[in-house]
Amino acid sequence: MRRGARVADRGVSWVLPPHPSSVSSARRLVLSQLAVWALAGSAEDAELLVSEAVTNALRHTGGAVRLTLCLCPADEALRCEVEDADPTLPRARQAREDDEGGRGLYMIDLLARCWGSHLTGTGKTVWFELHVRPGAEGRRNPDGM
Repeated sequence: MRRGARVADRGVSWVLPPHPSSVSSARRLVLSQLAVWALAGSAEDAELLVSEAVTNALRHTGGAVRLTLCLCPADEALRCEVEDADPTLPRARQAREDDEGGRGLYMIDLLARCWGSHLTGTGKTVWFELHVRPGAEGRRNPDGM
């Protein structure tokens, strides 16, 4: 994984290698960046949706993926973009009860304030936006600790 490169004033971007461990790396990077921006209150949804978007990108492309986070304070929005080399645009579908997969975009559709995808010169970008909740209160341990 390459170090994060600054994107504009309130954004950061990382290139993740084509390896399953990149999903957990993406979650850690997102949690760390949200802590820097004092947005831990938004961490749980962001972590889940980034995990789904990066998993989909890795599953459907053979190469690295780029993860970009942009904070839009005026809109109270966190924008996440996951870019890969596969030019096939995704489509949300309702997974059957016995399906092992197929729920990623459905969850993004449920939890994100908006989402979409577009073709790039080298593949596609899937993006979503979350309403941000400032604060240091992150996910709590079930034991209250």
